[in-house]
Amino acid sequence: MLKEIHRLSLGTSALAGLYRPITRKAVDEVLNTAWDHGIRYFDTAPHYGNGAAEGLLGDFLRGKQDWVISTKVGRVLSPDRNPPAVVNGFHNAWPFKQKFDFTYDGIMRSFEHSLQRLGLSRIDILFVHDIGDPDAGTDTIEHRAQLLGSGVKALEELKSNGDIKSLGLGVNTVEICEDMIGKFDMDLILLAGRYTLLDQSAKVRLFPKLNEHNIRLVIGGVFNSGILATGSVPGAHYNYAPASENILTRVRRIEEICGAHGVDLPAAALQYPDQSPLVASILIGTTKASSLKRNLEQFGSQLPLELWADLRDQGVIGDPS
Repeated sequence: MLKEIHRLSLGTSALAGLYRPITRKAVDEVLNTAWDHGIRYFDTAPHYGNGAAEGLLGDFLRGKQDWVISTKVGRVLSPDRNPPAVVNGFHNAWPFKQKFDFTYDGIMRSFEHSLQRLGLSRIDILFVHDIGDPDAGTDTIEHRAQLLGSGVKALEELKSNGDIKSLGLGVNTVEICEDMIGKFDMDLILLAGRYTLLDQSAKVRLFPKLNEHNIRLVIGGVFNSGILATGSVPGAHYNYAPASENILTRVRRIEEICGAHGVDLPAAALQYPDQSPLVASILIGTTKASSLKRNLEQFGSQLPLELWADLRDQGVIGDPS
């Protein structure tokens, strides 16, 4: 599985200018820093800058060996003659528009287009992106019917033909995982923000099913949109919105416990999911090489076992499983 050699992986949404513009020099610095520090698993998607992230990643990896790529299906891109300056939050987006399509044809087109943008001949892992997401408008009977009616056939063909090695979901909600597990064979789920120091809903509701079906997790969003990196500062964000007073209070308590053990909050946030054998990789992303180096140091630091015991005793986390 991924965990033996890819415990930490790099996501590429920030490299397409998510929330703020990024220069090509900064993109290259982040990717080179990741590679030089041993990261070999990279996650991308058509959604990230309308193909921009895939293009940048493909340019970087071409000619290199022993890497692992995951990308996603569910959106099909078409040219946009009058694109807005910022598209879906991406400042460096390519001039395309998106349409959700989880059908057989939609998945096959999305996969083929990703290969072209990457300029590579293979993709290791393919995730169905943002199915069952109320915020994306895909939490509908129609979208589920597309995937289960014909889209799954495309996924299975791609895997049986050797075009991909592994498949699964790339989502933000526990609910869609509960709904889809057992309805088609999957190897991995990329789940953002649902197995962190602040939110262990995946453990409570999914771990038994994951064990039963031999599915592993790639965990994204370990900082829950920032608050577990910045701490309980004014304006801190949780799940893409300003944190409520209840969340700020919980984070202050976690900070106090970490501080008592001489541990930085981001280091604990990065290392917490890694304790579970169900977690294959921790996915991080940034626009700055300096931030990536700091995350790598935090992930590799030795934290006292007493910290986890104290967090469990205070009811912040449960036992890893």
